[in-house]
Amino acid sequence: MDRTAQLITRPAEYTAVYDPTTSAGSLHLRAIEVLDGNWTGTSTVPSRGLYPHQWSWDSAFIAIGLRHVSPRRAQTELETLLDAQWGDGRIPHIVFNPSVPLDAYFPSPDFWRSVTAGRAAGAPRTVQTSGIVQPPVHALAAWLVHRADPGLSRARGFLARVYPRLAAWHRYLLHRRDLGGGGLVSVVHPWEQGMDNAPSWDAPLARITPAPARSFRRADLAHGAPEDRPTDVDYGRYVRLATDYRDGEYADGRAGFAVEDPAFNALLIASEHALARIAEELGATGTARHARAQRLTAALVDRLWDPAEGLFLCRDLRGGGLIRERGVSGLVPLLLPGLSREIVSALVGTLRGPHFGVGTTTRLAPSYDLLGEAFDPHRYWRGPAWFNTSWLVERGLRLHGERAHADALRAAVLDAADTSDFAEYVDPYTGEACGATGFSWTAALTLDLLHDTHDKHDRHQVPYETHHMPHGTELDRADSSFKGGDRG
Repeated sequence: MDRTAQLITRPAEYTAVYDPTTSAGSLHLRAIEVLDGNWTGTSTVPSRGLYPHQWSWDSAFIAIGLRHVSPRRAQTELETLLDAQWGDGRIPHIVFNPSVPLDAYFPSPDFWRSVTAGRAAGAPRTVQTSGIVQPPVHALAAWLVHRADPGLSRARGFLARVYPRLAAWHRYLLHRRDLGGGGLVSVVHPWEQGMDNAPSWDAPLARITPAPARSFRRADLAHGAPEDRPTDVDYGRYVRLATDYRDGEYADGRAGFAVEDPAFNALLIASEHALARIAEELGATGTARHARAQRLTAALVDRLWDPAEGLFLCRDLRGGGLIRERGVSGLVPLLLPGLSREIVSALVGTLRGPHFGVGTTTRLAPSYDLLGEAFDPHRYWRGPAWFNTSWLVERGLRLHGERAHADALRAAVLDAADTSDFAEYVDPYTGEACGATGFSWTAALTLDLLHDTHDKHDRHQVPYETHHMPHGTELDRADSSFKGGDRG
């Protein structure tokens, strides 16, 4: 039996609410084949050509999709990532595969020098990583993976092993990265936020002197059109920030770039709620974590909500004040349960209004304001639509009872994934594929949306437990013994 067959084979006694079509060419099977093709044996690369290592938030999204077909492999995905955690709690944004040639990706391990430059911060000695982080989706992913097969999870002690590491990860962010003193986490590099080339970074980056072009070689241009990628000047600024952070031994608080971002903080809040559920599953109380999530939600609203814009905005801690650029990051807080109805209504209006046009002029949520001066439907994070952000927005819409809008966005995401061959990102108007195809988180989140039961149950009251999961049934699963851009 080949590996794809292992992933889709179910025990004879299995009965599914969602029984996917596994005939050749079905969307479900093609998504599985993408994930199988990008599997390394211990983790999943985002893309074989462009991104040949393990990326932090990619693995979280990948695990969320994998849980439907192989909960065991979804657990392994997260465990492999957490094995590279630093002593100070940070989860690095890249875990490097030593079998991949150094020139296959830049910045490569010899640039980050994690083993030496990260020694004081507790970088692992047995694996090479980057020194920056990515959005904290991991506890949410771990909880959803557990819920996919609680019996397997308990038998393997999955939550008991990952909980201390996830708690240390949150502790690092909350204690080391509250650079503004207002309770929110700051990113110290655009790559940390995940939306690398967004116009929201233009003003903070303008203060950074670019590294000389001769000091680095861009591997990303071998895989994508230069006009769709960040400019050489912007890339030089990315390299300068990363170099300074490395040369400062990855100590926090010194960077010339420090931004409070709504999506990064919203994902931390969602994961705090999930971490509370994990604590409860392990027999502890989750009250303190739920309370912390509520305090963080209040801080998010206080520091980043702009009622006039109907959107959350980034705050530049070095330049002072909110950054007046409308990005999809400002819509991601929709996934939080603690928002007022007034804020939710405003966000839905902004999502469907002229600046994002979802359901009217665009198919998926564009990464940037359609009316903004920097809008480009194909340039990295300056207009194209990404599947993970649309998945987060769909989740938020469903959480807050906006079922019709959620259903429409879900259908658009599935159609775009199908017609674009699981593209990295797409033109928000046409759905035309951009970047790499056969992209792992696109395939994984497609699987997650395919397992939706079309709102036959009122699931929006339990967003961090069983969203997109059939109530009272087991999920589609494989044999549980299966072991099988520019992102810095």
